[in-house]
Amino acid sequence: MKLGVIGAGAWGTALAQVIARQGETLLWAREAEVVAAINDTHENGPFLPGVPLSPAIQATGDLSALTDCGALLVVVPAQFVRAVLRAAPVGARPLILCAKGIEAGSAQLMSEVAAELHPAAPLAVLSGPSFAREVAAGKPTALTLACADPDLRAALVARLAGGALRLYGSSDVIGAEIGGAVKNVLAIACGVVAGADLGENARAATIARGFAEMVRFGLARGGRLETLTGLSGLGDLVLTCGSTQSRNFALGVGLGEGRAAAALLGDRNTVAEGAATAPVLRKAAQAVGVEMPVVDAVCALLEGASVDAVIEALLSRPLREE
Repeated sequence: MKLGVIGAGAWGTALAQVIARQGETLLWAREAEVVAAINDTHENGPFLPGVPLSPAIQATGDLSALTDCGALLVVVPAQFVRAVLRAAPVGARPLILCAKGIEAGSAQLMSEVAAELHPAAPLAVLSGPSFAREVAAGKPTALTLACADPDLRAALVARLAGGALRLYGSSDVIGAEIGGAVKNVLAIACGVVAGADLGENARAATIARGFAEMVRFGLARGGRLETLTGLSGLGDLVLTCGSTQSRNFALGVGLGEGRAAAALLGDRNTVAEGAATAPVLRKAAQAVGVEMPVVDAVCALLEGASVDAVIEALLSRPLREE
């Protein structure tokens, strides 16, 4: 099956590199210079420099060229998924959603956006602990492939997995999406802990209490506990809460050091999905009656509150049973 990858950032390029081992892969990029670089030099210098790409990857700037693909991986940032899917030739071909976030305007998950725009397209979600550079370099990685249709799920797992990439199937699309979206916000919180030099005790507490928030919200939205405690939930959270390879963690470090959110977000080549997800996640949690104080704290920092004030607010909350 020829696959199309929509989005030639670091993660889209890494996924194209992996799946190109098993067949022809078409990679769509918005930037003409990225298309030219991939086709001419087999490298994506702006987003994944220093990684030689497979000659089986062909880049294009024309979404209509994806018409020949049997399935499409959607790897653009969450806030751009709707616009790209409106323009893409989807029809009834499967969509594998790889963005981790919640749409700001609608509070919809990516599967809900895709289902609204392309109701005939079968949907899957690919999520889990995965730094793009490590995946592209062929280092061992395990991810969740969630899809309600068991036959399609098995076919996609067989096509995408291979080499050092191991996939675990799941039917819990909502749970896989919730884990990926919430962990981005929690990674910002852990970055703040590092940037403010609050210590390892505080980082461990932030991960544990943040994970409790993820579970509460995920269950309230219909996800399953085993999904949230698996690769796409806890696994991804552990990865992104301790490394500056995570764009969200790096943003948090800057906030913890006292730098302004606007300056940090305006000075980035890549997108920290958690910054857009945090306020809509806070609103969505309130709508289902779920308390998420760590998420609220991240929102406050993004809105300009001081680190000291946010920490004091968290530590002064009423004591309670775990």
